[in-house]
Amino acid sequence: MKIIDRIALLLVIVGALNWGLLGLFQFDLVAWIFGGQAALFSRIIYTVIAVCGLWCCSLLFRGKAMEE
Repeated sequence: MKIIDRIALLLVIVGALNWGLLGLFQFDLVAWIFGGQAALFSRIIYTVIAVCGLWCCSLLFRGKAMEE
């Protein structure tokens, strides 16, 4: 697995954990760390995680030959 795939997967996992916290406890960890949902840095983090999610969608469609 390429390094960019691993980084993207890690950030998607962070995003999933943040959504879990939001759903279970109404606590947005990213917003808490970076100053609220509307803060510029929070919005950048949300956008980067969304792009990583799109990147990880490509992992579903890669053939076994591409990974080797």
